Amino acid sequence: MKNNYTIITGGGGFLAYYFAEAILEERKNLYLVDINRVNLKKNKNKLEKVFNTEVKTDFVDVTNLDSIKKFIKKNRNIFFDNLINNASKDFKVGKKIGSNFKDLSDITLKEWNQGIDSNLTSYFLVSKEFGKIMKKNNYGNIINISSELSVIAPDHRIYNNGKKIKYYKPVTYSVCKHGIVGLTKYIASSWSNHNIRCNSISPGSVYHKNHNKFFLKEVSKRIPLSRLANPKELKDSIKFLISKNNSFYTGQNMVIDGGRSII
Repeated sequence: MKNNYTIITGGGGFLAYYFAEAILEERKNLYLVDINRVNLKKNKNKLEKVFNTEVKTDFVDVTNLDSIKKFIKKNRNIFFDNLINNASKDFKVGKKIGSNFKDLSDITLKEWNQGIDSNLTSYFLVSKEFGKIMKKNNYGNIINISSELSVIAPDHRIYNNGKKIKYYKPVTYSVCKHGIVGLTKYIASSWSNHNIRCNSISPGSVYHKNHNKFFLKEVSKRIPLSRLANPKELKDSIKFLISKNNSFYTGQNMVIDGGRSII
């Protein structure tokens, strides 16, 4: 439909680019939103060049209810039939481990609240507001991007270069990813009478050129397929979930982790 759009939050992100490719390959209209205008423009320009089509973009702070409402009001003539909740704050493992990789006992209440707001409350706020539009139209599809840490606990050894454990994956990240799956099931159950589906995708570690060598080696050891995911391997999961041919699929958490969570 001319005024039907798929919206991806965190649209300037690394994985968002591949999710966007999946949407455009299915010939759907696309809207990317983010707080990072520079990365948002990079993804927009690259996608438009590859697919020779317009990609709409805008600034939206998904942790701010007023920002979300302002965006919706501004685009009141658009029906967002697919929502991909992708925006989150994750501290990546690069050449150096940041000070954010703290033990639970060292996390302040402020850091806890910031983590929950960025990675879970934002999903609630966005789903709530776009859900109102979907309920009015008696149709909608929500995809929440979670993580393999929605079903397993982090193995902190992979962040410590073979030394005594000093760095820890932040507790809020793990808690939020579990919470996203709970929110997914709740939405799927609560809004089913409005013909709204909701599912989550939980990817395992995805290869990025900036990962440090120790991390790559240790993570690969823990995955039955002995490697990290190629980001392109996540695209078909998006296509599956937005397809009307799979309209009976809802409330599920699709784990794509190379088998890591089974052992």
